[in-house]
Amino acid sequence: MNKNGLVFDVEDKPKISQLIVFALQQVLAIMAATIAVPTIIGLPTQIPAAILGAGVGTIVYLLFTRFKSPVFLGSSFAFLSSLFVAMTYGYCGILVGSIFAGLVYVVIAIVIHFAGTKWVSKLMPPVIIGPTVALIGLSLAGSAMGDIVKANGDALNGGYNLIGLLCGLVAFIVIVICSTQKKYKNMKLIPFILGIGAGYLCASIFSIFGYCFKVEYLQIINWDPIVKNFVVNGKFTGITAFLNYPRFGLLEGIKEIANKEAGISGANLLNWAGVGEVALAFIPVALVVFAEHIADHKNLGSIIGRDLVEGEPGLEKTLLGDGVGSIAGTIFGICPNTTYGESVGCVAITKNASIRTILVAAIMCIVLSFLSPVMALLQTIPSCVMGGVCLTLYGFIAVSGLKMFKNIDLGDNKNLFTVSAILISGIGGLSIQIPYAISGGHVSKTISITAIATALILGIVTYAIINALEKKEGKAEGSSESEETPESLVAGAVAPDASFELKGTTPAEEAEVEEVAASSSEDKE
Repeated sequence: MNKNGLVFDVEDKPKISQLIVFALQQVLAIMAATIAVPTIIGLPTQIPAAILGAGVGTIVYLLFTRFKSPVFLGSSFAFLSSLFVAMTYGYCGILVGSIFAGLVYVVIAIVIHFAGTKWVSKLMPPVIIGPTVALIGLSLAGSAMGDIVKANGDALNGGYNLIGLLCGLVAFIVIVICSTQKKYKNMKLIPFILGIGAGYLCASIFSIFGYCFKVEYLQIINWDPIVKNFVVNGKFTGITAFLNYPRFGLLEGIKEIANKEAGISGANLLNWAGVGEVALAFIPVALVVFAEHIADHKNLGSIIGRDLVEGEPGLEKTLLGDGVGSIAGTIFGICPNTTYGESVGCVAITKNASIRTILVAAIMCIVLSFLSPVMALLQTIPSCVMGGVCLTLYGFIAVSGLKMFKNIDLGDNKNLFTVSAILISGIGGLSIQIPYAISGGHVSKTISITAIATALILGIVTYAIINALEKKEGKAEGSSESEETPESLVAGAVAPDASFELKGTTPAEEAEVEEVAASSSEDKE
């Protein structure tokens, strides 16, 4: 274990047998979110393509970052609203939108190449990055807790299933035990595989009874994907039961151009007006997601003990990797990619930052996307089990952000209001809806900027306003006056260690007060 507490550092080389297991764990960690995006936008048949795109995009990212940043890329939730706009113009609309989003990153990378990263650090200091990272984890809590009580067959109680919760908690507890026990080193490195396996086994036992006795409440797992992979309408599916190619974005786009017909039901062929609409849907979101990109890499850097933004590989290269990787991920997949908090959480919990693990995981995704039985099996992992897994992953993301608070003086009103603005607006779900089309006097189309991105913008604006005010009043940012005493009751509420001088007392009275304070302190001890 190195000085950063890592079992495997970035350049370390685990054994081949270990690499395969570690890579599978990374795949399982990112799988639920990666396949969720095509499902949400109404293209569940594109799940293999999404996995293929994640693998390709990750390899592109690793190449641009010179194999120095151990994180996996997967389908981005930030572009969901943009994807809905793009889908009205078929697969070509999705491809064009992804190119616009990727080019935003490329342009910012070029600016950083000439202007450096100092302006980024001033724009987003730790007081902004810390709560934003924490918010990423906290904002996903609702999703994880919604999943942990879901089961396949039960529609009672609003979808709440106590048996599903039990299976999710089994996965969670096994992960916790494996991660904290000290006797078996290998268990500490693969807690997610063991946790998912235990949760799946528990769910399988209940599901077998549920199907045998026709009790929907016990039917935690839906095995239909496996059945349909081999048999459809009573007939064997043939070679596709074992091997099948993913219907990736570029292939579907070429079909649209050749057939002069959109490949998505109800969509129109992309035209110049559509290109403008798609650009308007993707570019503003990409500009905001840029800040989330920085937060992810700051968080990962704090875990592995390296400055990935101003050090190696540097923000310029991570942006190029993310942008070009996102384009590649859509061309060979179905939607824009982004760095995954689940992957960062996996590194944090397992203490395995080996870049080879990420590379093998990417290759594994590419291979698995062509293996029909594996794709079918992965789709049967119940939501409740993945909810138990995400309980740990999202928690580590939130805690990583909170760790950044240790050097932040919340007794300073500037910091206090900045953090408050980010956390409250983000947890409260404040989003920005930008109208760009009006029909009959009413807004008919809007672009949505996520709550995390909105909170980040609000935090940057709040911090900038207070900074400008301080400069105008001629106050230095770290003035000794603000450090010694709180400037208001708000600051005093979070500065319990502040000292106050007693006025109008004699030396004897002051000595008596100090004696009482000292005896009170001894009593507490």
